[in-house]
Amino acid sequence: MRSIFLKELNAYFSSAVAYLIIGVFLIFTSLFTWVFPDSNVLDYGFSDLGSFFQLTPYLFFLLIPALTMRLFADEFRMGTFELLMTKPLSIWQLVLGKFFAAWLTIAAALIPTVIYYISVYQLGSPVGNIDSAAVIGAYAGLLLLAGAFVSIGIFASSLTDNQIIAFVISVTTCIFFYEGLHQVAQLFSGETQFIIDYLSLQFQFNSLGRGLIDSRNLIYLISVCFFFLYGSYLKLLSKSR
Repeated sequence: MRSIFLKELNAYFSSAVAYLIIGVFLIFTSLFTWVFPDSNVLDYGFSDLGSFFQLTPYLFFLLIPALTMRLFADEFRMGTFELLMTKPLSIWQLVLGKFFAAWLTIAAALIPTVIYYISVYQLGSPVGNIDSAAVIGAYAGLLLLAGAFVSIGIFASSLTDNQIIAFVISVTTCIFFYEGLHQVAQLFSGETQFIIDYLSLQFQFNSLGRGLIDSRNLIYLISVCFFFLYGSYLKLLSKSR
């Protein structure tokens, strides 16, 4: 797994892919957090990073599929998947190596945004007038949400040798599980609405963003990651036979 992880990580950072994705992410989050009049912290009047945490999942819809679409699609297209299968490498090691490389790249994009928290912390009146527990919970939610989206992207890439098709499948699936289920839930009421909404990634992310890190939210998000990674494993297993 380590060799695949390092190979993919090097592929991201030795080309413009990682830098482009991180750059686009930081530009948009900076503009929405500090510049645009309807969402910037300075005009909001409260020490809050809500606009940043609300925007980021929607940026993930495009950036993470762009990052993951080539992971297996390229292997199939260039015929290198069969070569990989001749190596002393299990399919799980292959899947997890690519998963952790993409996930770490997204985590690297999130690290510079900690300066947003530090800035708001210092700008608060009095200094430190910000709900730090909510910020920590929201960052944990973003990392797990990114992991879920990466696993979806890897699964989409394992289905086809065409990067564009993999990108479209990944974007559509991410939107459905984050926003789609939430919108479907609004068509119902009572317990049915709660159950459908609970299954949405948006519900789980928002719950963590309240500052209470509930093990049920963590288990659900980790389960989504495992579900799609296992789907990738089964698909690759069928191709290797």
